[in-house]
Amino acid sequence: MKLTNIEQVQKRVGKSHAPRDLKVIDQVDEHASRWLSHSCFGFIAFGKAGDIQLTAAGGEKGFVSTADPRHLLLPLAALDDTSMVQPGVSFGTLFLVSGMEETLRVNGKVSATADGKATLEVEECYLHCAKSFRRSGFWLARQVAAFPDDTAKFVSKSTFLAVATMNSSGQVDVSPKGDPENFLIQEHDGFISYADRPGNRRIDSFHNILEQPTVVIMALVPGHKHILEIKGAAEIRADEDLLQRFEVQGKKPSLVTRVAVTSKQVKLSAAIENAALWPAENGPEELVPAEIFKAHIKQSSESSLQAKVARAAVSLPGAMAKGLELDYKKNMY
Repeated sequence: MKLTNIEQVQKRVGKSHAPRDLKVIDQVDEHASRWLSHSCFGFIAFGKAGDIQLTAAGGEKGFVSTADPRHLLLPLAALDDTSMVQPGVSFGTLFLVSGMEETLRVNGKVSATADGKATLEVEECYLHCAKSFRRSGFWLARQVAAFPDDTAKFVSKSTFLAVATMNSSGQVDVSPKGDPENFLIQEHDGFISYADRPGNRRIDSFHNILEQPTVVIMALVPGHKHILEIKGAAEIRADEDLLQRFEVQGKKPSLVTRVAVTSKQVKLSAAIENAALWPAENGPEELVPAEIFKAHIKQSSESSLQAKVARAAVSLPGAMAKGLELDYKKNMY
């Protein structure tokens, strides 16, 4: 069964317990700036007028810096692919910090390119939950030289992916997915499919796919320097046979995204090499996800009663940290 409207999607995924954008701020605050100072790797999407690109970016810690709270400076040499970087295009990012299971997502528009750097104008900034990294065992891997030498092997061994989607206005978003081997992505009947597991219920990717189905996926085998890049047209499915294929720990996903592939290739990523992702370091002690979530929720301009109740709840000592761990423990699948 193909889902064709957001109401069908929301019914299967469920509604968020808090307003959708409660943890989203419109600038890089001190918490996000500290996150970036420790980040050595990320996925960055660029999009305009129906065209979308996803590339890896990597370097030394702090390779992306803040010009001011509303602008990032991105060195173009850190990108595997710079072909779409130009003023006016939208961007979406997913920034990783070694040993941290949460990620920082920053979205906006490219405002300028000069002197080997792109200036990125920030419109959204928020921390993303840890579930995809926990499911994939992303940081448990160690750097290894050998890699699956064809796309079929890479598909079966991949445990983490980033998917870039774009809405009808050209705004892009990058979302992470993680699962054990053989369950992250599956290839059958000429399609590539991946499951939707319990998460933050923002359903940005689904909104975008319903408006504009072109997607770009980058899948990783943690520990390897190669990336499997997949491009195609996506649709949202709830077919029982598809859901059963992705059953883990006795639980089926609520939805599956199926992609009619237009291109597929495995390529070496200079960004992964430059970032030296594995073996992972311990996460920096100064980065405390629960405190970042709480700070961003308190900064939110959302004024509904539901938002006010949520802000009061997270202000209780230890409430955010306990809530996160309980969610991670009970709602992985």
